[in-house]
Amino acid sequence: MNNYSKDLLQFLDASPVNFLAVKETAKRLEAKGYKRINAEDRITDVKAGDKFYVTKNDSSIYAFHIGRKSLGEGGFHIICAHSDSPTFRIKPNAEMTCERGITKLNTEVYGGAILSTWFDRPLSIAGRVIVRSNDVMNPDTKLICIKRPILIIPNLAIHFNRQVNDGVALSKQKDMLPILGIVNSELERGNLLINLITEELGIKSTDILDFDLYLYDTTPACHVGAHNEFISAGRIDDLSMVHAGLSVLLADTENIPETTKVLGIFDNEETGSQTKQGAGSPFLSTILKRIALAQSGTEEALTEGRAFSRSAESMQASLCSRSIEAFYQAVERAFMISADNAHAWHPNYNEKYDPTNHPVLGGGPVIKFNAAQKYA
Repeated sequence: MNNYSKDLLQFLDASPVNFLAVKETAKRLEAKGYKRINAEDRITDVKAGDKFYVTKNDSSIYAFHIGRKSLGEGGFHIICAHSDSPTFRIKPNAEMTCERGITKLNTEVYGGAILSTWFDRPLSIAGRVIVRSNDVMNPDTKLICIKRPILIIPNLAIHFNRQVNDGVALSKQKDMLPILGIVNSELERGNLLINLITEELGIKSTDILDFDLYLYDTTPACHVGAHNEFISAGRIDDLSMVHAGLSVLLADTENIPETTKVLGIFDNEETGSQTKQGAGSPFLSTILKRIALAQSGTEEALTEGRAFSRSAESMQASLCSRSIEAFYQAVERAFMISADNAHAWHPNYNEKYDPTNHPVLGGGPVIKFNAAQKYA
């Protein structure tokens, strides 16, 4: 059991949902000298050795270690992964009170979950809660993680389902609803979940405007195997790659790299990436363009241009054109790793794998290739 795998387990346990994975990533970046910037602020005076990061929607994060060469000269080296994993999202008006006060939560499946693996496990909730602030247009966001088990999705006993071991079709809307508890009084009816949230965050229920909450398995990540050679944990897809990319980026933060290093952790890969915080968004490319613009020395050049009676407008147009060209050059000189998990050979299902090219556990990195260019 080495320090790297121990640190991976700690990272997995600290990241039950995408928002908290981003929070943990930011915490580790700041511990190594990275500064947070806001995307709505101007990016100026970018110089070699600068280390900063920016987030989007609290669920994606992008870190930059600026190299000696400008983007146009050296391009950039980038590792990308995703912060989300298959889970269940809690719907609005989620509480469903049944006979004898038993309360279920109305949920929907998020991503490509294996439904049966969620049965009979100690579950809890994590995510974010939007609360009222003094500025009506800018409510506060509070991250939440209830660490004790408060939910369970119970299996139907085999006595009522004799075919359970032969394969049973599961209804996402009926079979997979988690039980939260038993209502003890009429005052709790419809408020069991909200009461747990307010107790955890120390806020009033009237201050809650909305929430974005998900289920997670409270079982800690651990090593298994005769030699502790395996890891048993949820969210390995794709937090193991988030951790790997982050570890590489932070391995050397004291020396200035020749080429700019970039870490891009996107959200919503499990649902197609087509969100403002997903890989289909132009957000990262826009930030890189802004870095190229800042490296062009726009402010200094404009000052010089005024001294020679050149209009600010013409200078701005010329510099913007030059910086955009530098960005396009950087793209051509860039090297990117899209880091996701590969399916290792399963000894019980040999027939499911390519006969000569299947990955094996402990066999090193996997390069995915497909004739249809799905991994291009």
